[in-house]
Amino acid sequence: MTPSPAPSVALHRLATLLAGTTFILIFIGGLVTSTGSGLAVPDWPLSFGQFFPPMVGGVFYEHGHRMVATLVGMLTVALAVAARLTGATLLIQRLTLLAVATVITQGVLGGVTVLFLLPTPVSVGHACLAQAFLCLTVALAVITAPSWQGMRAPGAEGDPGLRALTAATVATVYVQLILGAIMRHTGAGLAIPDFPLAFGGLVPPFDLPGVPVHFLHRMGALAVTVMVMASLASVRARSGEDRRLTRPARLAAVLVLFQVTLGALTIWTGKAVLPTTTHVVCGAAVLAATFVLALRTWRITAATPQDAPTFVEVLA
Repeated sequence: MTPSPAPSVALHRLATLLAGTTFILIFIGGLVTSTGSGLAVPDWPLSFGQFFPPMVGGVFYEHGHRMVATLVGMLTVALAVAARLTGATLLIQRLTLLAVATVITQGVLGGVTVLFLLPTPVSVGHACLAQAFLCLTVALAVITAPSWQGMRAPGAEGDPGLRALTAATVATVYVQLILGAIMRHTGAGLAIPDFPLAFGGLVPPFDLPGVPVHFLHRMGALAVTVMVMASLASVRARSGEDRRLTRPARLAAVLVLFQVTLGALTIWTGKAVLPTTTHVVCGAAVLAATFVLALRTWRITAATPQDAPTFVEVLA
């Protein structure tokens, strides 16, 4: 079996830059919602009929979000072109094209959100697709790394249990982010006004507006915490101190604890802008860390190089 050519260092750096810029975009998008600036600019794709309107009030957040989104789109196209020009593997080239299609769809969803005055289904879809796009950029940053080709444990036995656990952890985190987006865009962030209790008890009354989705989000946070900690324990037990796996597992665990703290602060401060927005981007960071862990686990624990799955097989 002929080994695949290693991606260029420049391609990896561009992919990493795209992933980092996507994190910034998610943070700024969180600021738009946290500050209530989603309709500060009433038209699209221009802003008050201009490319650069006066950056005052909510326009600063909304138009700033559009400017960074444009930058992300340009970087995505540049990455797709670079992948073709550098002779990257067919998988990488296809993923970059998928990223281009995704970022275009995301831009259109953003426009529809504004033109139709923030319809909840579209706003939630916009938020969830942003997280899916982040996973794409993180995957590209991971698989274009020079170390990816050699990221196997020669002679190692396959470990389907660990692979299934890390994949399930990613799925749990993503479902939790969906619940968070629904809660955020339906105004249910303070439907339960206290924490860690709920109306002074363990289970809140579910006949109040927004309470069911808010409580589901809290239960989702518990599920994510359990899954992330289980992944960390399993990685340490089955791979020893292989830093390629323990580092993202430990990072995910630290981020989850920070995320729970931010969730509490969001409630205790009455949804203050900074903790609320940081809660959004920290959730994205948890998703990215668990996704990196899953990708590396599937790569490293393949019994032979031929058994190492492609990215598409991982998602399947």
